[in-house]
Amino acid sequence: MSINILKYESDVWRTADLLIGAGIKQSDFPKYMMPYFALLMVESRLIREAARLEEEIDKDNIDDFVEMFQLEGLGYNDYLIRKGKTLKDICKNDKTFDIDFHAYLKSFDPETKYLLGVDKGTEEEKFLDISGVSGQLKKKRILFETLKAWSEIDLTPFNNSEITTLEEHIKRKWADISAETAGEQYTPDDIISLISELIASKIEDNGKFLTIYDPTCGGGNLLFGVEDKIKEKFKRPTKTFGEDWSDSLYALAKIESRFRADSEIKYGNTLTNISFIEKRFDIVVANPPYGVDWKGYQKDIQNDTTERFVALPSISDGQFLFTQHILYQLANDGLSVVVHNGSTLFSGDAGSGESTIRKHFFDNDWVEAIIQMPTDEFFNTGIYTYLWVFNKNKPAERKDKVILINASELYEPLKKSKGKKRKQMNSDNRAEIVKAFSEFQDNAFCKVFDKWHFYYNRQSIMLTNVDVNGKFLEMPMKENRAGEMVEEKSIKLNPVKITVKDDAGTTTIDNFEITDFDKAKYKSLEVRFNEEVKPNIAALDYKEQQLKVVTKKATYWYDEDKDTIIEETGGKQNELGCGKIVIKAAYKKPTKTKGACIAITVELTKDLQKDYEIIPYSPDETENQQWIADFLAKYVTKPFEYVDNVVGVEINFNKVFYSPDQLREVSEISTDLTELENELATLENELSF
Repeated sequence: MSINILKYESDVWRTADLLIGAGIKQSDFPKYMMPYFALLMVESRLIREAARLEEEIDKDNIDDFVEMFQLEGLGYNDYLIRKGKTLKDICKNDKTFDIDFHAYLKSFDPETKYLLGVDKGTEEEKFLDISGVSGQLKKKRILFETLKAWSEIDLTPFNNSEITTLEEHIKRKWADISAETAGEQYTPDDIISLISELIASKIEDNGKFLTIYDPTCGGGNLLFGVEDKIKEKFKRPTKTFGEDWSDSLYALAKIESRFRADSEIKYGNTLTNISFIEKRFDIVVANPPYGVDWKGYQKDIQNDTTERFVALPSISDGQFLFTQHILYQLANDGLSVVVHNGSTLFSGDAGSGESTIRKHFFDNDWVEAIIQMPTDEFFNTGIYTYLWVFNKNKPAERKDKVILINASELYEPLKKSKGKKRKQMNSDNRAEIVKAFSEFQDNAFCKVFDKWHFYYNRQSIMLTNVDVNGKFLEMPMKENRAGEMVEEKSIKLNPVKITVKDDAGTTTIDNFEITDFDKAKYKSLEVRFNEEVKPNIAALDYKEQQLKVVTKKATYWYDEDKDTIIEETGGKQNELGCGKIVIKAAYKKPTKTKGACIAITVELTKDLQKDYEIIPYSPDETENQQWIADFLAKYVTKPFEYVDNVVGVEINFNKVFYSPDQLREVSEISTDLTELENELATLENELSF
């Protein structure tokens, strides 16, 4: 690639000086610059292709020449090809400019006009909306000067790859100033190179056709960048496929695709309108948006019938939706590299959407590597990012294994920051990562694990709380319908009085079947229940208040010091064990034989508490159950019952690569302290004179 093309980067940005002078906000620059940059790209390529075709066939018969050119399928403009009149020529005469520029735009072929947004109606997709933007600049009286500045930039000497390089540098700046979501528009060149080199390490130069797909292609920098780098190393024919929902970025990618040997770019939301439903791709690369909610098309996702989504992630972050789509469209022997932020590694507990999705990936043994990138690598964010390498055709020696590569320290600082990008991976850094990935062995910054290492049991248990003596309230036994002896759920009391003492005084409840209500205060008995009785009963707290339940046979209360229920009979106190005093109020509707009433009931129950433990996982079911039993026996001291067990998956880079600080020797610290004391003593002596 010739570096000379990058000198035009500053020329492109100089066109924004006119926008500033017209009072246009910097955040709106992309809107006003994209159409003309795209126009420049199209024109330069059409001119270059016309020159190439002219070397092959004679231009004497212009009609034949035009017909041959149009058959190339690259687009067409009659001003350029037939009349040889460029944008620069149009800008030489300010008096005829308006008429000539309008005719120039109208001379493009229908698809180019469609992408540029030439004379689009208000209800149509405008994509780059060049007519609308030009109309606004004309009102501000800077259209001619703006087009003249753009026309001075000559891209005709450069090939497609070089123009793409300049385009991506410009798009990166647009991404910075428009404050778009991190990773949504632009993937840095060094990361594209790393992704390409990882892919290249896994494919063969066998001449077979290779399909490359990006479901969130934006302007196409990642998709086309990977294709270019693969073609530099291999002689395999390729075809690129891309989708995006951003009007302007789709248009840029679509324009770019027409100047490539074989490329197909579609417009739409990948998650709701699948453009390539019937296809399975050899290579999939993507930098999907992260931290972006999918609330706007939640119903479409929930009603999806493709079976792409085994689970749904949090509504606030849809990046795992894209990953599931990617793996759905990845061929059975395909390879994919996807950029994610850290939340995809660990967000969500076992059974959550995120954990279930991770488990699906690991269950199918698709995850071959996860690579942690340095911070400050991307233009819009300084956070850690991760490359997930998915392989649906792992070699036998890598089955059920995953390598974690901590490349967070493999970078060189940029001499000058580019947005939030302050670091980059040079060729040596990338080579080190690819070497580690290829060797698939432990080293200073890599660790290979059985995939089961990342699984865990979330074992739920029902604890029975006990008093200071380890005793709990025992329930009476009863025979169920099957003839089995089982515990009752509670001990029902027949209270005659409940007394409650607190700071406000003593409250007594002695009516446990209420049938009347004050008609001046309440419209009905049910209203009294909802507004008075129910909230009052709910406010009772047998632990915090001095609450006693009196029955004909005994009195019951809770001893806070011993965590036990006391049963007092004839002046004798008996400790029943830890339990709960449950007081309930219920409204009972009238029946044919009985009127409506409010019933207050009291019962004693066990003090149960649901909890869970995180326990290592074994793929062997017998061993896994034994691990759970051993763990609970070791760490849970209260009586408990098993409830449910959910298996989760998470990856914790910090835990895997944690390196504790080396503590200094005590003798060394003591020596330093002694030296400091001596220095202080010397200073004090000097100050005393």
